[in-house]
This record gives sequence, structure tokens and C-alpha cells, in this order.
Amino acid sequence: MKIAFLTAGGIAPCLSASIGGLIESYNSVLPDADLLGYLNGYKGLLTNQKISFPESVKKKTNIFFQYGGSPIGNSRVKLTNVENCVQKGYIAEGQNPLEVAANQLINDKVDILHTIGGDDTNTMAAELLFYLKKNDYDLTVVGLPKTVDNDVYPISQTLGAFTAAEQGALFFDNLANENTTSSRQLIIHEIMGRNCGWLTAQTAREYRSMLDAKEFLPEIFIDRSRWDIDAVYIPEIPIDFDRECERLIDRMNKKDCVNIFLSEGAGTETIVKELELEGEKIQRDAFGHVALDDLNPGKWFAGQFTKKLLAEKTLVQKSGYFARSAAPNKKDLELIKLSCELAVDSAKNRKSGVVGIDDNSNDMSLIDFKRIKGGKPFDASQEWFLSLLTEIGQEN
Repeated sequence: MKIAFLTAGGIAPCLSASIGGLIESYNSVLPDADLLGYLNGYKGLLTNQKISFPESVKKKTNIFFQYGGSPIGNSRVKLTNVENCVQKGYIAEGQNPLEVAANQLINDKVDILHTIGGDDTNTMAAELLFYLKKNDYDLTVVGLPKTVDNDVYPISQTLGAFTAAEQGALFFDNLANENTTSSRQLIIHEIMGRNCGWLTAQTAREYRSMLDAKEFLPEIFIDRSRWDIDAVYIPEIPIDFDRECERLIDRMNKKDCVNIFLSEGAGTETIVKELELEGEKIQRDAFGHVALDDLNPGKWFAGQFTKKLLAEKTLVQKSGYFARSAAPNKKDLELIKLSCELAVDSAKNRKSGVVGIDDNSNDMSLIDFKRIKGGKPFDASQEWFLSLLTEIGQEN
């Protein structure tokens, strides 16, 4: 039995641990299986770059749980985007990426493939699975849902998202002390979340829980209000800019600083339209997603608010790489290990799909690839989030 692993897309605090969890489970049920990893995601599959896992790796799975990132690497490759694969040199002109990837799996005699990634990674796995079935090759593919955005249908909690929120809160716990370096300071904490505000909302929730555990001394200006959040902007809630400016000016005047948690996807459509009207070309990745690092939403919002709030100093900081690169926390590790156990059990029984907590049943399940898609929004009507907005004085 030959089992292969592949991690793809952006990293999250679950990739290394997921590989470790899968190996750990296979050690129990298929200890003699040959294990290999394709390097740098689908790129490695297309270019025949791989590594066999020696027995020493199988014996030290605990080490995988101590690290963030992926030891076998990641990349963003869309197997159905022929032009992009040719441009990057992964395939030759005239080749079909799906066929090249499928033939590599056949040549390597892979029986089971585990893909660890977001919706793009797992929809590509589904394309590969269906292609091989059409060509009479019996491959089992079981995916694990990785994304800090927590935006995959129909999965209620993706791997790594809990940790990213906790780490984002830790990041701002230090950053917030910058409010002591200047009067009338505006701090914008930009958080990952292209189409979904879950990570921004949950990071705000985690951070305010950290504040609840702190002591304050208002007599010497160590007042909770200076460290608290003043606004949370997410893609799911339109921003009334004029109303928010009026509210935040009052905050600035009263506490001499304003702290904003901004989802990188909030207001993206408005920014893109403005830039395109100015004749700028918007950079996009192989999947057609706007390159948010180039778009720089935080900088755009900073430009708008700095003038209106009469800020003397503006600081825009992104917690994305800090948060997504962490090793998983206890909550995520528990979810990862449960997911890996079911993934291995499903694969052993030659059942394909993506393992996750199904929104429909709220149970850990093997979910059909056909049901997997991205762009799932955060439910901004949840009581805890509405209460958070009320507590910080933001209308919803």
C-alpha cells in the first residue's frame, strides 16, 4: 500500500500537525504502508519532486505537532489553469496538467492521496480523482480542510483557524502598546479574510478576552479604553464611512487613540473599482483571486481615516503571516487528531471525500467533494458578535 501526502495553498497552523496525525493513525492501522510526500504541493506532483518517509519519521510523529508551516512545502497551482502551469515551467507546451499529475500518481503506484488545503486544494483533488476514475485508475483521495479564513462550505470549523485567531490577538496585545508613543494615534490591525470575516471577528473576541484578564490603573492612564477595540470591519457588513468617522472622531477626542480591526476583504470591491478607474492593473493569482498584499486594504483605509480623525500618527500592521505560521494550539490539535483518525479510517476503506465537521449534522464526517466550495461568509448575526459590536459602541 502506497500513501502520498500533499499540502497546498497558503500555510496555516495545522499542516505539519496534520501530516503527523495522519502518520500516527497509519502507524496503528497500516504500519507497513509506504509513505511519500510531494514537495511544494501540486508543483511537486507535476514536476516529480517527492520524498519517501523513512522509518525514523514514522517513529517521531510528535515532532510534527511542534511546528507550523509544512515540512514538505506548499504552492498555489491550479491544475485546470493550463496557461499558468506552462508559464511557470511546471509542464511543457501542449501538455494537460491534470494528465501529467494523474500519470505521476500512476507511475508512483499511489493508492491513497491525502490533500491538506483549502477549498481550491480540495476541488483540485476532486478534479484529479474524477479524471483518474474516467481512465480506470482506482485512487482514493481524502482531503483535510485547511484555512485560517474558516470559509469552506459545508464545514463549520477549518483546521488552523482557532490558532490563527489566538495568535492574532497575541500580536495585537503587543501592538496596542504603541498607543503610548504618540497623541491622537490611529492603529489599524489588518487581519486575513478575503471574503469571510470570521477570523477578524474571532481575533477581536480572543483579544477582548485577554483584556478581561488584565488589571488596569486609570489614575495613571492605564485605562482599558485605550487598549480596547473601537471598530471591527468585515466583508459581511457594509461600512457607513461618514457615520463611522463621526463616531470615531468622538473616540479619538476622548481617549486620544483609535484601534481598528480590519478584515483584509472589507471594502475590497470599493478599492478595486477606485483603482481600476484610475487605470491601475489589479494583480490576481492563478485562481483569479485579487492579490491583497499588492492591493493593501489597510493602507487605503488608513488614508481615508487619518484625515477625517485628525490622527497625528497612523500605524497599519498585518498579523497574517505571524498568525498563520504558528504551531497549532490545544484546541486545533484536538480537532486535527480527530480529523486525521477519520481520514485514515475512510481511506483504508477506500472512501474519498473531505473530512470535517458538517454544517448540516454538526458531526465529524466524510463530505463528498461535490459539496466543497469556498467563499462561505461569516454569520455576523451570531449573538456573541452582535454583543461585541454593542460593547465597543459600533452600530450593526
